[in-house]
Amino acid sequence: MGAAVEAQREQIGLKDLDEAGVERLIESITQQVMLRLDGGANGNHGRSPGSDPDRVHPMIAAGADRVASTLGIAPPEGRLAGLIDHTLLKPEASHDEIAQLCSEARKYGFASVCVNPSNVRLCAQLLKGSDVAICTVVGFPLGATPTDVKVFEAQQAIREGATEIDMVINVGAVKSREYELVRQDIASVATACHAANSILKVILEAALLTDEEKVIACQLAKVAGADFVKTSTGFGPGGATAEDVALMRRVVGPDIGVKAAGGIRTTEDARRMIAAGASRIGASASVKIVGGAEAKERSYGR
Repeated sequence: MGAAVEAQREQIGLKDLDEAGVERLIESITQQVMLRLDGGANGNHGRSPGSDPDRVHPMIAAGADRVASTLGIAPPEGRLAGLIDHTLLKPEASHDEIAQLCSEARKYGFASVCVNPSNVRLCAQLLKGSDVAICTVVGFPLGATPTDVKVFEAQQAIREGATEIDMVINVGAVKSREYELVRQDIASVATACHAANSILKVILEAALLTDEEKVIACQLAKVAGADFVKTSTGFGPGGATAEDVALMRRVVGPDIGVKAAGGIRTTEDARRMIAAGASRIGASASVKIVGGAEAKERSYGR
């Protein structure tokens, strides 16, 4: 980053800036990132989803309201379920629990079930003929696997029935300012996903990043062709916050989605994230969120 940006970040946190100051800082950081990427000379830098029909198709197939909802307006009660990825990622999940997850997703009309890769084939069988998408995770939960391994994971999951891939960013590379490595990592998985009309969500693990690094990570995900940026794995040191969601939405704009995940357990939590700019919610307490306080919260982990 430029010396001026570094000095500003050392002296003032984003929370201490007014709206105009935040916008100026984001713009400055973004310009520095793009310069590090040779000003967008590599492939699709800076191209929005709307300018590429091959990227628009999977997002339309997933439902326009699940890609970029109206910002700051929570959906009616009956539509909240359609913004939720019903999630079960704990390593000890049994087939019976996966079956229950899929049954609930059908019943309540959740956007997807989000499961570990080994459970994708079972979910594809259980949800055949339904409108519920199948989401799985790649490079999870650390993001530290090589790019070709992430690509293989994504392709294998898609062959077995996944239509949405949540990949973890290479956090260490972001912190090391290896921006081209990060962009290529995301772009490679994005290419594999879009070749099969599948959606890519990029998990930042925001609790491990500074505000400046969150801005950089969001911008890299956007220029690399991601369809969503996502706050957290649910296995890191912290989950979603409304402040992070608002910052991520401000950086990526209206063109791609923002998924809030980690620690969202009530209707109020979900609506707070949507009001901040989230267009998708990842939650294990999905039934409780859509059913109200009287609904039983199942122990599905993250």
